[in-house]
Amino acid sequence: MLLRMDEEGPMLELYSVEQVADLLGLHVRTVRGYVRDGKLPATRIGKQYRIARHDLEEFTGGALPGPVQRHRRVEVTSVVQVDAVDPDTASRIGMTVVGMLNGRDSGDARIRVETAYDAERACLKIVLIGDTDDTAELLRLVGAMARGDR
Repeated sequence: MLLRMDEEGPMLELYSVEQVADLLGLHVRTVRGYVRDGKLPATRIGKQYRIARHDLEEFTGGALPGPVQRHRRVEVTSVVQVDAVDPDTASRIGMTVVGMLNGRDSGDARIRVETAYDAERACLKIVLIGDTDDTAELLRLVGAMARGDR
């Protein structure tokens, strides 16, 4: 963003075509097309266009969106299969895992769990999707419960 004095004194915020494209989530060529077609007022400074904030706000019909905040997330998906397990044990394992998650603060929910029990095969499947540390903790718990550790 470039600031320059207006004839009347206040500072004008000027954006490059690239900055406008980033703010609006558009391709640079699209923004240049709007400028060339006269849909978006711009001032040519040297070889580049600059767009005033008030012109951009008028073009978008309101206040400009703030910059998009992106946060790096690392997530894991695990499928655990426990064979030769009776329905009571499968239910106990599933309810314990879900109960651990329900005991947390809602703002701390970084993992999702799905369970399925196949009675014909005596097989329990647990799908864990979420934060790597929380998933690792739950995997240790499931492993211990499936082995019968106390």
